[in-house]
Amino acid sequence: MIKLIATDMDGTLLNAAHEITEDNINAIKFAQDNGIPVVIATGRAFYEANGPVQDTALKVPYICLNGAEVRDESFDILHTSSLNHELLQKIRNVLNAENIYYQVYTNFGIYTEDPERDLEIYMDIARKAGQKGDEAKIRAGIQQRIDNGTLKVVDNYDQIESVPGEIIMKLLAYDADLDKIDRANRLLSESTNLAVSSSSRGNLEITHSDAQKGIALGEIADQLGIDMKHVMAIGDNRNDLSMLNRVGYPVAMNNAVEEVKDAATLVTLTNEESGVAHAIFKLLKEENGLDFRGE
Repeated sequence: MIKLIATDMDGTLLNAAHEITEDNINAIKFAQDNGIPVVIATGRAFYEANGPVQDTALKVPYICLNGAEVRDESFDILHTSSLNHELLQKIRNVLNAENIYYQVYTNFGIYTEDPERDLEIYMDIARKAGQKGDEAKIRAGIQQRIDNGTLKVVDNYDQIESVPGEIIMKLLAYDADLDKIDRANRLLSESTNLAVSSSSRGNLEITHSDAQKGIALGEIADQLGIDMKHVMAIGDNRNDLSMLNRVGYPVAMNNAVEEVKDAATLVTLTNEESGVAHAIFKLLKEENGLDFRGE
């Protein structure tokens, strides 16, 4: 029986337009109406994750930054996991040696040393996703993030550590040269205090080893008195593996990487086909005897 559901966002709950489809909204509401909590588990920062949800009437807890920050339905912070100076230096030394660009995620926002590199990255991601990258639109989006303070430009990342009350929770690295990414991944993964994952081809998401989606989901389940064998998790990329490998009902999107599909007991439809809704309706009917009949 399923008693708790967790879903990733990008490539999973969200379609290519970064929207939650009506089918997915209905599926989440259906689960909630039947007493089954639904948690969003994402590599995004909270202010990026909450945007698409705000466009719906959904109220959900959030596992953000791959588990480095957990918030309840009222957006109150329940837990954070940070990177100390020693770990930061280790990460930066590896990335700088390979000349790999990265952003720094903190409790105050996302930092960049070079907004133009951000533009290149988002354009390249759009191309790899098979989307036509509208440079003017992407540039305007980056500028909007700078203007509203969610993307902060600094001359040097060293400035961040001197800000009172600021904690660094994640570094997001990106390079089109996959050999460089693989080398950095191998070196960083040698540290037992770091968790290195990926949310798309060519990137690395680096957090403290305590900050993983699966660990955070396990803590939420424990607080609710739910055994992980009764938890369903849905994802598409490697940063979802820590939760898929821990739950009783691991689900992969049809657009997921092969490693994620191999970890799943069910492969659902793609994110463009409301695969989250398909999986929720299917498993709640099979495992809980709940049949969605719509309005």
